[in-house]
Amino acid sequence: MLSRIAESLYWMARNLERADDTARILDINVVFMLEADEGATEEMQWTPLLSIVGADEAYLARHPDGKVTVQRVIHLLTQDKDYGGSLYNSLRTGRENARVVRDRISQEMWEAINEFWLSTDRHLKAKLQPWRAAEFYAYVHREVALFFGLAQSTMMRGEAYGFTVLGSLQERADMTARILDVRYHLLLPDLTLVGSPLDYYQWGALLKSLSGFEAYRRKYHSGIRPIDVVEFVLLDPDFPRSLRYCVDGLDRAIERIGLVRGGLVAERLAALRAHLDATSPRAVLDQGLHEYLDDFLALLAALTAALQADYFEAHMGEPELSEPHPQGEAG
Repeated sequence: MLSRIAESLYWMARNLERADDTARILDINVVFMLEADEGATEEMQWTPLLSIVGADEAYLARHPDGKVTVQRVIHLLTQDKDYGGSLYNSLRTGRENARVVRDRISQEMWEAINEFWLSTDRHLKAKLQPWRAAEFYAYVHREVALFFGLAQSTMMRGEAYGFTVLGSLQERADMTARILDVRYHLLLPDLTLVGSPLDYYQWGALLKSLSGFEAYRRKYHSGIRPIDVVEFVLLDPDFPRSLRYCVDGLDRAIERIGLVRGGLVAERLAALRAHLDATSPRAVLDQGLHEYLDDFLALLAALTAALQADYFEAHMGEPELSEPHPQGEAG
């Protein structure tokens, strides 16, 4: 497989997963805004979100007054055409890369992503109001799920499928870690609230944002406890958005593609596995959830660099067909 084809498959899937996960993070804050205590200001609720997705500088460039409002943040992260990390640009780039690899994906996949892009482009021509945002983000979740469902049921299990899975799971691992961080560490910084009804709500909202609330309740029967949620989201090998599941899936995808001799991908994957194997839920909470997730994201970023070097860096004189990929702050 040509390097540029492999790279386009990878970024097609990664940008679609990013669009979905950006919608998830925004959805968290929209719901929190509607249900939060009246004393919580817009700035208190939305500034942490800019920090976790690495959009602080982009926001200040557009709004020198520094005032953080829900409308401004939603616009930047959802429909700003000049910000590479916006949902709009993630979907546009995902669709463009799908166009490059139309002969490697199924016709059903192409039709789904093309219609998704055209519909989103029409929808986001007008300003997205906060009270309509949740409905739009639900639409994004459904369409991304449809695309990956079609990939699962219509793609041949070869290299093309491997690079598609690789992009999706790498982005998912990155954003699961960031969602967990923003939900607990940033939106609930007051340690006096740990164990309170608000604390219970925060953990429940986290699980719902990862589509894991029902699965968690079926597995754990003692209510929502932080230590159990940490075990579930970080270490459960059967939960599709856990860090463990994503790393295991990355390993299988690389095995399907094949390792590059002398490359660093195997070493970087081993470091991620060791990071998960060497801990327990209690150790994570004792160490500090934020610190543990920071270390995980650094290891994931190292894997990104290794993938770039081993598989995508040298196009061997191939014509450049895919557009530059808006990588944002993802690992």
